[in-house]
Amino acid sequence: MRALGHPLRWRILRLTLEKPLTNKQMAERLGRDPGTVLHHVRELVRNGFLEAGEVRAGKRGALERPYRATGKSWRVRLTPNAGTAVSIIDAVREELLEAGADANVATLRLGVRLKPDDLEALRKALTELGDDFVARDHPTGDPIGILGVIHRRRP
Repeated sequence: MRALGHPLRWRILRLTLEKPLTNKQMAERLGRDPGTVLHHVRELVRNGFLEAGEVRAGKRGALERPYRATGKSWRVRLTPNAGTAVSIIDAVREELLEAGADANVATLRLGVRLKPDDLEALRKALTELGDDFVARDHPTGDPIGILGVIHRRRP
């Protein structure tokens, strides 16, 4: 989906998982121009990934609107392509850098050669692993991001 084709949109969704943020708050947190962030926020709202809260008065009396992600996880069928994967990887990279030196909890990187049946088994196992941990989500737990990418590599 085009709405998820930019790394900044993935970052916006992560920022608004736990609490609603205004466009200005998101722009400050991301170190980006508020106009640029608003463009991406509007695209996410239009496609149902963000929802707008009630307009409220800000610190100096200006009106502001908070936005919150509509879910912690979505089952979205993205066309597998390098552009989408790179957008997600770029967003995760920025999250790791922002979180600091101790952000990386674990990393696994393998290079294997799989037959079609084994590749399908790997896809299924990764999906089941994700479903298992989504079911374990707890409001008082540590916020953890998980990225699983299966990709073809050049021989």
